[in-house]
Amino acid sequence: MFKQIFIERESLNNKYTQNILTYFKNIPTQQIEKIEDIWGRSKRPYLQKRTDLNLFIGRKKGELIKKAPHAYGIDRGLHYYFIHAYNCIYECQYCYLQGHFNTPDIVLFVNHDEIIQEMTRLLLENPAEEIWFHAGEFSDSLALSHITKEYDAYWKFFELNPRAQLELRSKSVNTRELERLRPLGNVHISFTISSAEQAKIYDLKCPSIKARISAIKKLALLGHKIGIHLDPLVINDHFESEYQQLTSDLFTEVPVKQISYVSIGVVRFTKDVFYEVKKNYPKSPYLAQDMIKSFDGKLRYPRPIRMWAINKVRQMCIDYGVSESLIYRCME
Repeated sequence: MFKQIFIERESLNNKYTQNILTYFKNIPTQQIEKIEDIWGRSKRPYLQKRTDLNLFIGRKKGELIKKAPHAYGIDRGLHYYFIHAYNCIYECQYCYLQGHFNTPDIVLFVNHDEIIQEMTRLLLENPAEEIWFHAGEFSDSLALSHITKEYDAYWKFFELNPRAQLELRSKSVNTRELERLRPLGNVHISFTISSAEQAKIYDLKCPSIKARISAIKKLALLGHKIGIHLDPLVINDHFESEYQQLTSDLFTEVPVKQISYVSIGVVRFTKDVFYEVKKNYPKSPYLAQDMIKSFDGKLRYPRPIRMWAINKVRQMCIDYGVSESLIYRCME
């Protein structure tokens, strides 16, 4: 998976570092002073991740937890995301990471105790608020979790702090760590899914939609709370029939009572990401579609078109028993 592993000296004896090194014991390692001295210092093509991917391990400095933007989560409480990794082993054609970082190399941060301390501070500073902490902004929350093994610590924290809500965002079917952890009412495992046809085109190296639904069902039947992200919607000639099939497949397999929320959003790009997408995937179908600069500067479908798509899928979810109050428009 990785060509080489770079480790910050100060993190060498960290238990999470040792978990990772034990798993990747046959990969060459090199000790470094700081991740930022090497990682991202020069531009590396995004698609080099297919053949030449490195791993960096170290301590996240600076802000460990950041305020989430508007409509990032369900309209309830305060929303933050915490940073435990950079970049992803999957390759999605629309992924904003290809225009966000200078390199596809993966970083795994191991100072989870400091992240949990920051969570504690935010709870103390906001004693009357429910606070959501989201993982997966810059990475997949589950894909490497059997290697890093940090979720025991988070589970202990959230079990003791019911006012805090944890969301783990993923496209992975790697549920082995979650299967051994007791379900908590304030921990939500959320999966990003799209129609099977669109996933085959855009979600490269990702588990199939059928496999993702199977993983969702497994966790739901174990008692875990589930979030669903129907995002990004890409409109095509078969949009309605494809999403009718998806919602049928999903909601006939997964108990609706276990679903905490459903978010729905359309494909969208910053200017930098759109430039990288055109370079990396020049034949992507959505590049020929009508997109305009919208309210936040991102390229999207014109508002009437995207509202039509969102409302169509929203109604499909309602028809299968999802409460209207649990559905929100993502980044709208």
